[in-house]
Amino acid sequence: MANLKSTFLGISSPNPFWLASAPPTDKAYNVNRAFEAGWGGAVWKTLGEDPPIVNVSGPRYGAIHSNERRVIGFNNIELITDRPLQTNLDEMRQIKKDWPDRALVASVMLPMNKDAWSKYLPLIEDTGIDGFELNFGCPHGMSERGMGAAVGQVPEYIQMAAEWAKQAASVPVIVKLTPNVTNILPPAKAALDGGADAVSLINTINSIMRVDYDSLTMYPTTDGMGTHGGYCGEAVKPIALNMVAEIARTKETRAIPISGIGGITNWRDAVDFLALGASNVQVCTAAMVYGFKIIDDLVDGLSNFLDDKQLKLAQLVGKAVPSVTDWQHLNLNYVEKAVIDQELCIKCGRCHVVCEDTSHQAITHTVNGERHFEVIDAECVGCNLCVSVCPVDSCISMVQLTKGTDPRTGEPISQDYANWTTHPNNPMRTTK
Repeated sequence: MANLKSTFLGISSPNPFWLASAPPTDKAYNVNRAFEAGWGGAVWKTLGEDPPIVNVSGPRYGAIHSNERRVIGFNNIELITDRPLQTNLDEMRQIKKDWPDRALVASVMLPMNKDAWSKYLPLIEDTGIDGFELNFGCPHGMSERGMGAAVGQVPEYIQMAAEWAKQAASVPVIVKLTPNVTNILPPAKAALDGGADAVSLINTINSIMRVDYDSLTMYPTTDGMGTHGGYCGEAVKPIALNMVAEIARTKETRAIPISGIGGITNWRDAVDFLALGASNVQVCTAAMVYGFKIIDDLVDGLSNFLDDKQLKLAQLVGKAVPSVTDWQHLNLNYVEKAVIDQELCIKCGRCHVVCEDTSHQAITHTVNGERHFEVIDAECVGCNLCVSVCPVDSCISMVQLTKGTDPRTGEPISQDYANWTTHPNNPMRTTK
């Protein structure tokens, strides 16, 4: 199997899968179980000043489920660690002693004054940790106190705190970015300018999950009142991937290494993050939903994928970044059409319904009085909606039209397709 040994900022781990700073890394008991299961590293749940904060003693989590009761979105209002700092430090020291081959990074959230960073970072580093992750992302609770996302949304504060951390620490410093901004590039650039060794992203997204349909209050609540929390889980992955790719492809920020976070549930998700510029990945929600043993599938899946592609782990990192561009650079002369595999088609009709109701009326529903679904090439604009809704894998595929050729028969069709920018079926055509 492919060698998954990872080195991130000089921090070695047996694989690139770290547990993110969150409830699964709150204490030594959890982290021990994780390392016994095979996780490559852990970012300890965020530390703060003493005395510790107080969490609510009621519902902290909410979820969005699929029709099969699978968790696809997760929300939490839990704050940073509510255990004494010394307790955390003692346990971190023991973990690093017992697991010298695993990455152990301390997540830290401190007030915006230099003295606090100068005081606490050396105490934490003395445990033997491999690095710091500065939590500039929490969107609830701590942000009201001038920390978390309150820092991460102001590039000047990011740069300032990163500089303080670099002055106080001798181990690598990672800045964890909030997605609750309109543009991820200024915060990433600020982290780089502040001397940070890497960025990690994304942290959670501001969210309210739903209401209680009996009481018509928001859900969950504490004594009848609720607050927005942080949204995570597999539903946030596309947002995270976009932000990771933006940093990786932009000249001003692409030099900074990235630890990818956001909805990683299986090995394919890890491939997405790595190929779009992350050097390692962090997982939280999937572990909270399925337990630590998911690491087996993550490791086996990524190893098999690398073997199949004949790639090393380092060669996968950033592989897809050159393919990411701005819309105006897309080739408007390139044409794809949908093709339905009639042997796989189960005649459910979903493709026809969505195309007929909301798209381009490009799929038949009957032929010679028989229930039959087929793409009408002259009407199809290649939008991919039918592929997206088809319940049968690979039943509908997109096929490139080249030199005016029917993708199914190879027979010549209208040569107008050779210049798609002027074709009447192209809604973005440049000439009428």
